[in-house]
Amino acid sequence: MSEMRISEILDYLPHRYPFLLVDRVLTITDNNIVAIKNVSVNEPFFTGHFPQKPVMPGVLILEALAQASGILIFNLVQRKLDKDFWFYLAGIDHARFKRIVEPGDQLRLEAELLKVKRDIYKFKCLATVENQVVCTAEIINARGTLE
Repeated sequence: MSEMRISEILDYLPHRYPFLLVDRVLTITDNNIVAIKNVSVNEPFFTGHFPQKPVMPGVLILEALAQASGILIFNLVQRKLDKDFWFYLAGIDHARFKRIVEPGDQLRLEAELLKVKRDIYKFKCLATVENQVVCTAEIINARGTLE
C-alpha cells in the first residue's frame, strides 16, 4: 500500500479528535511506515503549552510515533481494529529531542519494525520537520483488548 488517507486511518486507530495525531500515511510496507501530522495553531494543547510561544509537547510527538507504528502493526497482520484486537503503547526507550515543533510545521513520522516477540512489537522511530531531526526513540507496542 502506498498511501492511506484519514478515512482509512480511522479503521486502524481507536483515537479521535483531539488525540488522533496521524493525518496521512505516505508509504507503508511490511516493515516501514512514513506518515505525517500537520501541526495547526488550533491544536488544543497550544492553549497552555505555551501561550507566548506555542510548542508541541514532546510526549505528543512520541504518541504520534506510537500511533504511526500501531498502523504499521495492523497493516503487517492484515487486520483492522476491533474490540478484541487493540495495541497499546507499552514502552519508550532512548527518546531524544533535537528541535521544537511549532504551529505550521509538518511533522514527518517514520517507524521501522525491529523485532516481534509474541504480541509485542518494537520499532525504531524518527520524527522530522523539513529534514531536521525532531525526535528519535524506540517505541514498544503490545496487544491488548478493549474489555
